[in-house]
Amino acid sequence: MKAQVKLGRIAGISIGLHYSWFIIAMLIALSLAQHFRTVMPPWSTAVVWTAALITSLLFFAALLLHELAHSLLAKARGLRVRGITLFALGGVSQIESEAPDPKSEFSIAIAGPIASIAIGLVLLGTAWLGGWLPGTEPTTPVISVLVWLGYINIVLAAFNMIPGYPLDGGRVLRAVIWWITHNADRSTRKAAQAGQAVAFIFILLGLFRFFVGASFGGLWLAFIGWFLHDASRASYVQVELIAGLRDRRVADIMDHVCPTVEGHLTLQDFVDDYVFRTGRRCFVVVQNGRVTGLITPHEVRTVDRASWSQTSVQSVMRPLGQLRTVTPDTPAVQALELMSREDINQLPVVSDGHLEGIFSRGHVLNFLRAHAELQHD
Repeated sequence: MKAQVKLGRIAGISIGLHYSWFIIAMLIALSLAQHFRTVMPPWSTAVVWTAALITSLLFFAALLLHELAHSLLAKARGLRVRGITLFALGGVSQIESEAPDPKSEFSIAIAGPIASIAIGLVLLGTAWLGGWLPGTEPTTPVISVLVWLGYINIVLAAFNMIPGYPLDGGRVLRAVIWWITHNADRSTRKAAQAGQAVAFIFILLGLFRFFVGASFGGLWLAFIGWFLHDASRASYVQVELIAGLRDRRVADIMDHVCPTVEGHLTLQDFVDDYVFRTGRRCFVVVQNGRVTGLITPHEVRTVDRASWSQTSVQSVMRPLGQLRTVTPDTPAVQALELMSREDINQLPVVSDGHLEGIFSRGHVLNFLRAHAELQHD
């Protein structure tokens, strides 16, 4: 989940918004405005909308604190955290490395719900000190905001503790199974299967509620179930991928044949004579017999098509000195993590200053496909 809107950094962690966040923020504001207008008819339109907008923004601030609890504890445990993205269904912490043991996994997973419960209790306690009594409808805008946020944070914690991976409860379940079986891969498979089962129940319940008159609420529940099922399935596929690459080195997967292209060639000739004819997506650029960089269709797309015939390969290539590289002995999983972190599709493989080959996502997929076919046979 990539952030399209960057908000800044907290403790070195990038904070951003996905475009879908704006949709759900608007829907929450509209729902709250309708709620406040219904329960508090004396409030003016300005007061209703001010309370709704402030509550929506504070709700997402609480979501951010929930994710920060995960991320900060993960960093304290020595894991790499790229950033936090808020999107339509909440937030996601982009923790790029796996917990080293079940205790760390349990602590990181439970940190978010604990933070949400603490936020909820503090908000409800503040409303109580302000004169609100549990079970009654708040009468002022400030108390209404505090009460709504308090309850929704506690509900958020409870929802996230549902034992379906990759929800926090699913990660807690994974940690428990990991502690019992001493097998991280098996625990992830079991937790992901539990997540798919929970998601299926959500979908069925949502569709049932929709057909008996719940309307949008039923469809929303089904949508959450669909999202959870998709995320659980992706987690299952990921653990199978990691298992297939375990104990594999870059040298076992990389392409030892590096197609080259002269740096003085125009982009038009490069596309026509190399990309289209070979079907390859990564080429080593040479100039006077020396390797100077790397070029892929991604670099070509940064240049207006009308200028291809006047633009040289060397002018748009990525210079070798600026490229992330790996050695043939680098673990394949580590190389994949590097590509994910840097958002790149291939890595030059360098040994003793010499280019040995190219390691790419395509090579990994081909390797896993062949590995799966051999296992099937």
